[in-house]
Amino acid sequence: MGFKGLKPILYGGREVWPLVEGGKGVSASNHMSSGAWAAAGGIGTVSAVNADSYDAEGKIVPQVYNALTRKARHEELIAYAIDGAVEQVRRAYEISGGNGAININVLWEMGGAQPILEGVLEQTRGMVTGVTCGAGMPYKLSEIAARYDVNYLPIVSSARAFRALWKRAYHKVPHLLGAVVYEDPWLAGGHNGLSNAEDPLKPEDPYPRVKALRDTMRTEGVADSVPIVMAGGVWFLRDWENWIDNPELGSIAFQYGTRPLLTHESPIPQQWKDALRELEPGDVLLHRFSPTGFYSSAVRNPFLRNLEARSDRQIPYSKVEAGVHTVRLDVGVKGKNFWVAPKDLDRARAWSAQGHTDGLRTPDDTIVFVSPQERDVIRKDQADCMGCLSHCGFSSWKDHDDYTTGRLADPRSFCIQKTLQDIAHDGPIDENLMFAGHAAYKFKQDPFYSNGFTPTVKELVDRILTGD
Repeated sequence: MGFKGLKPILYGGREVWPLVEGGKGVSASNHMSSGAWAAAGGIGTVSAVNADSYDAEGKIVPQVYNALTRKARHEELIAYAIDGAVEQVRRAYEISGGNGAININVLWEMGGAQPILEGVLEQTRGMVTGVTCGAGMPYKLSEIAARYDVNYLPIVSSARAFRALWKRAYHKVPHLLGAVVYEDPWLAGGHNGLSNAEDPLKPEDPYPRVKALRDTMRTEGVADSVPIVMAGGVWFLRDWENWIDNPELGSIAFQYGTRPLLTHESPIPQQWKDALRELEPGDVLLHRFSPTGFYSSAVRNPFLRNLEARSDRQIPYSKVEAGVHTVRLDVGVKGKNFWVAPKDLDRARAWSAQGHTDGLRTPDDTIVFVSPQERDVIRKDQADCMGCLSHCGFSSWKDHDDYTTGRLADPRSFCIQKTLQDIAHDGPIDENLMFAGHAAYKFKQDPFYSNGFTPTVKELVDRILTGD
């Protein structure tokens, strides 16, 4: 018996604690963390987003792309992704010792999501209990799950999103709906489903949103025994006491994405772990710089601040004199016919004087000003695109049809594959995207982590089950 009567749930034919390890790619949750989480009786989650594979000596195989075209590099990426995820699942399953359950997590908007998911499930039959999937509207998830006889756990941020998925596809495979993950867009780390109708600066109480999700599930005939997994902002179970055994909500499980980052089994580098201990409230930023186009939350480190500053050095333009655009831009564009407002010409000249001498066009008819060094990095990263997303705003890649979004590549964004691979493999934490949930500041406040203590996953799960 856990905190306040928290009871195991039946999942995949066995009893497990209703505690889910959040899957974090790239390589921020792997076989060590997920296998240990399952061994402790919970649901461990292997990230199948470009996971690490290993050579004969057990060393991580660097994901190097040698092909000359984006399409060919995309095929290389798919091969790396399948090999890595299969190896991670096999190792996690072995570590679990038959306890708990092993899920895999994929992003529907990652490049090659369907062939990667199918390739992994084909080679890991009997090891994977379920697939969690978000970052988009994964209508085909239930169909794929049925083919491989695994549970599917869609990640949504609203009742409306679940209703759309259910009406279009999921109602055909109701028996394999393992759970519905409610990922709170204002609390969760990584990408989320904040809609254009919602204000990123005005967080909403998750309880009414989860109740609305349960009401929708009931309307569609989904049993209360199918859990809703609360993801985002979960730290102490005692903070969620009124959610447990609550008839309004039905069966509830809890997902932990941020807390497992600071364990012995966590694969992230030590410098990243150390940085988590120093975070203060407000140090995690909900932003929209990701090339996916989704909102996401990450530590507001120098990498993110640089993206903020880059977007601040931005002015609208037109190709002809019109409206307030009455003067020609004479910096950053080298004689091209760009018309801007007089006040924006003054701003552009000031930025140029500070060293931001190069103007780069955006898809929104604006120009951002960057240094020559920054320009070179942006252009190289765009040229080196390996197709890690289904649609990439930064490089204008698309993983099907004519392989282009048809839009101008956006210099206000960044190569997400490059930065996530770098930080996961000991790259500088100040120069890379560092995902974290908005409760990460509690590492510094929670006495469990005092005096530099780092728990094992088993110690963490045991601690969580006490309510702390």
